[in-house]
Amino acid sequence: MGLKERLDEDLKKAIREQDVLHRAVLRTIRSEVHNEEIATQKSLDDDDAIIGVISRLARQRRESIYEFRKGHREDLVEREEADLAVLLEYLPPQLTLEELTALAQGIIQEVGAQGPGDKGKVMGKLMPQVKGKTEGASVNEVVTKLLESL
Repeated sequence: MGLKERLDEDLKKAIREQDVLHRAVLRTIRSEVHNEEIATQKSLDDDDAIIGVISRLARQRRESIYEFRKGHREDLVEREEADLAVLLEYLPPQLTLEELTALAQGIIQEVGAQGPGDKGKVMGKLMPQVKGKTEGASVNEVVTKLLESL
C-alpha cells in the first residue's frame, strides 16, 4: 500500500473513531497533495512527491512553533506541536545530528570538497539522500560547519 492509500485509510479510521486531531491534519495533507497535483498538472502517485508535501507542512509547523514561542502563545504552540507529531508519523524516521554529520562527512570526502566554496557540490549530492528525513536548515548548518573546519 502506497502512502496515498495509507493516508486515505487513516483518514477513514480517524473519522470513524472521531479523532479530531488526526482527521484535521490528514485532511490538510490531502488538500495540499491535491493542490500540488493541480499546480503540477499530474497525479502524485509516488511516495517521494507526497513526502515532499508532508515535509513542507512539517517545516511550516516548526516555523510556526518558533514564532509562537517568541510571542509567548503557548496555546498555539501546543496545537502546532500536536499537528507536527501527526505529520511526523508519515515521514521517514528523522536523522539524528550524528547520522547527518556522518552522511555529510562522507559526501564531503566523496566530492573532494576543499572548503566553504564547495558547499554547492556537497549540498547537491546530500539533499536527495536526506529528503524528508531532516530539515534543509539543519543540513545547511552541518555542512557549513564541516566545510569551515577544513
